[in-house]
Amino acid sequence: QVQLVESGGGLVQAGGSLRVSCAASEHTPGTYDMAWFRQAPGKEREFVAVISRGGSITDYADSVKGRFTISRDSAKRRLYLTMNSLRPEDTAVYSCAAGTTTSRLVQNYDYWGQGTQVTVSS
Repeated sequence: QVQLVESGGGLVQAGGSLRVSCAASEHTPGTYDMAWFRQAPGKEREFVAVISRGGSITDYADSVKGRFTISRDSAKRRLYLTMNSLRPEDTAVYSCAAGTTTSRLVQNYDYWGQGTQVTVSS
């Protein structure tokens, strides 16, 4: 069973930066592709970014491209999302997910964390 736990969310002003982390259980690193999704109140969960199990492939939603960076440290069993130039519309619960494809689709991921709240004030 893969367990994922996010941390690092919080309140930040527009234009600021924040890094959220995802701690993975022992069997996750190197075995799964990892992604970040987010869900704002009243909206469906949406894809943010994904990184392949080897770290060589990344993909980003157009809305965050150039502002967000996904990375992983397999030795530490951690996934990161560094968010710069944050906007109020980035406010959401950010969740990490593990799967076997670098997909943008929610249904292609098998394991999910509980999420961490990111709030961007204007």
